[in-house]
Amino acid sequence: MDYLDKDGIRIAAPLVEFVESKCLPGSGVTADAFWKGAADIFKKFSPENDKLLAFREELQTKIDAWHEANPGPITDAPAYEAFLREIGYLVDEPAKFSITTENVDPEIATMAGPQLVVPSLNARFVLNAANARWGSLYDAFYGTDALPGEAKGPGYDEERGAQVVEKAKSLLDEFAPLASGSHKDVTGYKIEGGALTPALKDPSLFAGFTGLPDTPDSVLLKHNGLHIEILIDRSTNVGSTDAAGVTDILMESALTTIVDLEDSVAAVDCADKIDAYTNWLGLMKGDLVESFDKGGKTLTRKLASDKDFTTPDGKAATLQGRSTLLVRNVGHLMKTEAVLLQDGSQAPEGVLDALITNLISLQDVGPNGRRVNSPAGSIYVVKPKMHGPDEVAFTDSLFAAVEDLIGLSRGTIKVGVMDEERRTSANLAACIKAVSGRIVFINTGFLDRTGDEMHTSMKAGPMILKADMKASDWIQAYEERNVAIGLACGLSGKAQIGKGMWAAPDRMGDMLDQKIGHPKTGANTAWVPSPTAATLHAIHYHQVEVMGLRDEIAKRPTPALERLLSVPLAKDTNWPTDVVERELENNAQGILGYVVRWIDQGVGCSKVPDVNDIGLMEDRATLRISSQHMANWLMHGICTPAQVDAAFERMAAKVDGQNAGDAAYEPMAPKFDGLAYEAAKALVYQGAVQPSGYTEPLLHAYRVKKKAS
Repeated sequence: MDYLDKDGIRIAAPLVEFVESKCLPGSGVTADAFWKGAADIFKKFSPENDKLLAFREELQTKIDAWHEANPGPITDAPAYEAFLREIGYLVDEPAKFSITTENVDPEIATMAGPQLVVPSLNARFVLNAANARWGSLYDAFYGTDALPGEAKGPGYDEERGAQVVEKAKSLLDEFAPLASGSHKDVTGYKIEGGALTPALKDPSLFAGFTGLPDTPDSVLLKHNGLHIEILIDRSTNVGSTDAAGVTDILMESALTTIVDLEDSVAAVDCADKIDAYTNWLGLMKGDLVESFDKGGKTLTRKLASDKDFTTPDGKAATLQGRSTLLVRNVGHLMKTEAVLLQDGSQAPEGVLDALITNLISLQDVGPNGRRVNSPAGSIYVVKPKMHGPDEVAFTDSLFAAVEDLIGLSRGTIKVGVMDEERRTSANLAACIKAVSGRIVFINTGFLDRTGDEMHTSMKAGPMILKADMKASDWIQAYEERNVAIGLACGLSGKAQIGKGMWAAPDRMGDMLDQKIGHPKTGANTAWVPSPTAATLHAIHYHQVEVMGLRDEIAKRPTPALERLLSVPLAKDTNWPTDVVERELENNAQGILGYVVRWIDQGVGCSKVPDVNDIGLMEDRATLRISSQHMANWLMHGICTPAQVDAAFERMAAKVDGQNAGDAAYEPMAPKFDGLAYEAAKALVYQGAVQPSGYTEPLLHAYRVKKKAS
């Protein structure tokens, strides 16, 4: 690949072309100024980045030595905490403070609702997610197990349709009850004197309409800060059989979407990075379009338009038609071939992401920006995998330097801090303090957080079964501390407090039953795996008034640090052989099912059947926990290499069978010699020495080999 010298820093020629022809026009930034400033940033921040990574390894070495000297469960918690403070793993708690973030859009600051995460490399998925601000409640019930039974086809199943309408209108009765009677019995809606007829029990829930007052095309309601649109059209199959002509009910669903350049993508080289940046550019410019074949027809996706309404007092109003978009950059670990430093080494990928994604975002918030994604004038960047307040402070300084380069006022680039590493969890208030003028998001993530939990204490002893991890004391403390500390630091009304992903996209009934627990914690967003899941999860934010819970939640004591630092070691490791082998198979199958698509096809996130053939959303976070668990058991003799090898071979055959219908799939059995199979085993056998237990270094290395083969 050719490189061009930019003030001593060598930039890949395709990236230079992309930036100068696609990103800089309309930004108000000249090419010379950008490359000079970018070179200065790489020179300043690359060595600082390396020092932070070296400190991670220094801490891990000291923790490993401590556990070797003090094997087994921690019996003296104060001594353990004192040790962590002595080595700089724990820092002093900051004095009480409140964040000062300004100019935050309401979708993030004051509203409560679902959040999608979508891989940036898939334009179709990106558009579907961006357009998931509004979702059909009828479709969400009709096509999933959120209601018992299933539609019988082909064609429209009237019996299933009647079941859907019954359920949806019962929710209307719950969220916006009439003064008398039920929405099920309404024969027509109209607007009289600025009020809805039939009258609502709470008239203030009526927010507007489209069409004519006597024969509206839709009726807009607003409850718990979220809108519900009742669509009326007697010409449709559904509307023609409905007494009121209701053809659908739209829920305001995915308030926000994270466009992901990290765990859900397989971006290993300059070309992949440009593809990912191109989709972000299309979103910020508003011109992203994708065509695809479905059922023999060519369909085209583009960004949805805003929704125009008439308010109850007769004025025109507009609501956002799209999800508010955040972009997740990579963390501090990985390097990129797209930029070579003065010594010829690769530059930190996270620094490149900061430069390019924020430059692109000038299309929305710059001097000539559209102000469509963020009417408040902010850029929202989620930063993952940061370990402790020093690394968060590094991000704050990096973003400030980028702001100076591209002409933005201080604090325009907002940051979401993912609370997914143990050192960040243990120092969360100090981490928030480090970005107190730009933070807009904290969240918990069970998978990555558990992976780091196991790697940090890898040498302490064998870990409990993976299925038992969610019930362990440290994770309960982790989830509760995140919300409590976020509220104590003044995030309410200025930032999101989020919860993790529902990983089973086909089990919407279970999600409806269980995920209501997330808003009940006081979190004002939680991750869902699809637009349909966002529509169904929106129900929970009508059932739980999150902001109203927070005053009471804030009064509760914050779980003690000692609980967070408890290590989930098994008390009795005398498991029967069949239990050990079942655990190995579960982990091996999950690893293989994900890695084979990552290495062979470049798919970074997909629905992968588990060992029981249940489809689960898998990304690098799920891979991290499975590989670290197997590495831990190997280290402590719970299993042997022979057992691990046998489990991988059995599960390779199973994964091959699960992918038999994929024409692009390359079987692993019976030779077991492909790059994907080799990578999967390397993640386990080299897992204990991977930095922080991350899977990226090995995945990238093997994917690069595959692309070159």
